[in-house]
Amino acid sequence: MKTFPMFIKMAGRRVVIVGGGEQAAQKTRLMLKTDAQIVVLSDMLDDELAALAASGRITQERGAITARDFEQTALVFIATGCPGADSALHGVAKAAGATVNVVDQPALCDAITPSIVDRDPVVVAIGTEGTAPVLARQIKTQVEQMLEPNLGDLAALAGRLRASAAQHLAPRLRRDLWRWVFGDAPRRKYTSGGVREAAQMIKQAIATGDFEHDTGGSVALVGAGPGAKDLITLRGVQRLQEADVIYYDRLVDPEILELARRDAQRVYVGKRPGCHSWPQEKITQTMLAAAKSGARVVRLKCGDPGVFARSLEEIDALRDADIPFEIVPGVTAACGAAAAVGQTLTEREAIDTLILTTGHFTDGSAIPNAVKNLSPGSCVALYMAVAAAPEISTYLSARHAAELISVTIVANAQTDAQIVATCDIASLPATLAQHGIKNTATLLLKLRKNTVPVKSAVLPHTAKAAALSVVGRA
Repeated sequence: MKTFPMFIKMAGRRVVIVGGGEQAAQKTRLMLKTDAQIVVLSDMLDDELAALAASGRITQERGAITARDFEQTALVFIATGCPGADSALHGVAKAAGATVNVVDQPALCDAITPSIVDRDPVVVAIGTEGTAPVLARQIKTQVEQMLEPNLGDLAALAGRLRASAAQHLAPRLRRDLWRWVFGDAPRRKYTSGGVREAAQMIKQAIATGDFEHDTGGSVALVGAGPGAKDLITLRGVQRLQEADVIYYDRLVDPEILELARRDAQRVYVGKRPGCHSWPQEKITQTMLAAAKSGARVVRLKCGDPGVFARSLEEIDALRDADIPFEIVPGVTAACGAAAAVGQTLTEREAIDTLILTTGHFTDGSAIPNAVKNLSPGSCVALYMAVAAAPEISTYLSARHAAELISVTIVANAQTDAQIVATCDIASLPATLAQHGIKNTATLLLKLRKNTVPVKSAVLPHTAKAAALSVVGRA
């Protein structure tokens, strides 16, 4: 971000607007939504500004403008309508240490006014750093339609009752209360016109602690998807925003954690092959302890929690402890890898069998049976198989149909570090070595029906420019 969004306290503070025409009037209308003291510096005012000055809603000051006019201000807007005059006045205001916005001159702006959706005290600000005002207005229109007109009144009521809730309810119960208020019956009742009834419901809930909520701990096993944070599901985001504690793996994109509640505890339990800083038993027991204490726990796993994620051990422990849990599916690595390079995992009349398997076995095996028995019409997606690639390549290269097997390698799928290469089965180890791929790669082996021999074609580092464009990422 080149600009940082922040809400500035305006009540009782001085805002100076330079200019008396339409541009100045536009900024004045914006500031009239606040409790600021608005001063307009101009000898002449248009009819709108003159009426506001006459009613006392703004103060007009005439005469020469000096640096003293800009001292002790929260904001300064320069909007004379003359670019040269605006630029000169910008220098005067900056000499006084003011924070300045010069209309239609982004290079001279310390602060940029966003598009605003006003449901006071709920305010949504939408900015594009001056690059696309039309887009900001389009987003504003969509948000206006999302938020009920009297939603701000409900938020204000909640604000008045916060102290009472803090006095009567423990922190966890307070979070549940406000989740219920804004996501359930009180909000529906309030926005449909039942203001008095909704207020009574909330007050009764605060007084008794009796409303629709879960009192015990729970665990959500959430799939984070194969890489990019925008590939997590909406339900996954919701669980992150509800979580008290999040246990996350090594391959989870750190940006995904930004979707969680700011005060949620984040615990890294990353494990590298052959170097388990957090043994599985420790992860499971720590997670159980947090849930037993009443916390809402999210176990955040790369890909899908039901595919090579050791979730069954955690699920069995949760069942044994009688702790409520749910599984939130995610996009698994094979799907993410195929999408990243514009492929499908099945093909009509060519591939009708899809097998997800691993090249990392606890018993030391290197070649999965699915690879040994690779048959025409099959796609085998290999997880954690880079170390086993030489054995797989040697085994399949000895088959009579070896020249018909196509290989796509996608490392760090759906991330900025993504690498893609294609090759024949004999070239697999050399291709991996050429690109320095040692783990976090998915291998897609395809043996199509009625196909022709694969031409070995290594595509070095095609991923970011070409493959990312396939999935529509900038």
